[in-house]
Amino acid sequence: MATALSSIGEIERELATRRCAPGSAEPYQRTSVMTHVAWVPEAWVEAAEDVLTGLAERHPSRTIVLFPQPGDEDGIEAKAEVECFSSGVGSQVCTETIRMRLGGNRAAVPASIVQPLLLPDLPVFLRWRGLPPFGERPFEELVDVVDRLIVDTTEWPELPAPYEQLAGIFERVMVSDIAWARTSRWRPQLASLWPGIAKVSRVKVTGTEAQACLLAGWLRSRLEREVELEHEPSDRLVGVDVDGEPAPFPPGDPPDPADLLSDELDRFARDRVYEDAVRAAA
Repeated sequence: MATALSSIGEIERELATRRCAPGSAEPYQRTSVMTHVAWVPEAWVEAAEDVLTGLAERHPSRTIVLFPQPGDEDGIEAKAEVECFSSGVGSQVCTETIRMRLGGNRAAVPASIVQPLLLPDLPVFLRWRGLPPFGERPFEELVDVVDRLIVDTTEWPELPAPYEQLAGIFERVMVSDIAWARTSRWRPQLASLWPGIAKVSRVKVTGTEAQACLLAGWLRSRLEREVELEHEPSDRLVGVDVDGEPAPFPPGDPPDPADLLSDELDRFARDRVYEDAVRAAA
């Protein structure tokens, strides 16, 4: 069982020990390509763990999972693990995972805890589960130490109002949205309706509220005018009607949550089309 740790020094020493092969003092070569930070409130723990399980081999990284528990006693309780896989060419690929419970006031200052654990000269991704507390210290300070913020606006209540706050941070950090990624199969289908879709006045989206808002925002931003949105709730995107006519259904199966997050971890450029869609949705 992983040892409970309470300081940054203890975490680094535990990782160094675990990087060594049994019976050897020589560590495995570190193969991380990024630092992946995940902010996981209690309501999202199970879903987050399911996704992280599918990422280890695809994205060797140092993953820091933060479990904020502001109602608990002040302190840090961490566990550090190293998992290694065969690369297929005779070498090991290892990923490091640090799970940290941030109790009491420590949950309010996560950036100061995370920064010493970031791997130098590698990109830092922050996956924030649920609606971020825009303007509050934990979120704002973490945003300032990462290269890309990954959200899933499907997890957000009361859309489209929060999109305005999201748009307000686009100049500070690159943003990926898994809800936007779920529309990627449908956007080419709608674009294929050109030039007829240039005259669209109303779109009906059967899917989540986030998918509906983002698809409507995308059309508005591309056409540079208003497009009326009708939303029929569904837990996944299953249909888009343009002025009463169904759009072609995209081929293939929708990707699973681990695949969606994996794809976002491969992105390093700013997505201005997404940003325009968010502004138009807001």
